[in-house]
Amino acid sequence: MLYVFVIFAFFVLFIFNTLTMRLCLQTEMSQEKQPNVFRTINVLITILLISSYVEVIYT
Repeated sequence: MLYVFVIFAFFVLFIFNTLTMRLCLQTEMSQEKQPNVFRTINVLITILLISSYVEVIYT
């Protein structure tokens, strides 16, 4: 179960990073702001994935 969820988590992070890159390019965001946007989105998605994993394990 853990291995399947880890693979799923990497897939989700990859998709969200791709979408974030498209957002940065489409809005012509400055190079200084992009790392902060990526960091924020990755932290929030990681928190979401961890909480959903804990919910699945303890349900």
